[in-house]
Amino acid sequence: MLIVELKEGDSIDKALKKLKRKYEKTGVAREVKARQFYVKPSEREREKKSRALYVQRRITKSMNA
Repeated sequence: MLIVELKEGDSIDKALKKLKRKYEKTGVAREVKARQFYVKPSEREREKKSRALYVQRRITKSMNA
């Protein structure tokens, strides 16, 4: 359960913003989206390697620039 504590005089908009930020940090939405469809382990591994390669390329590109 997410609990958002507010200070005296905080607006509803600020409370909603805090709640959304906490919700995103928990990763619930990402996990629900990922579980909607079955992904074969080989496809999951391929995606993981692809993502790692992308990150590595970005790191080397930023080091060279």
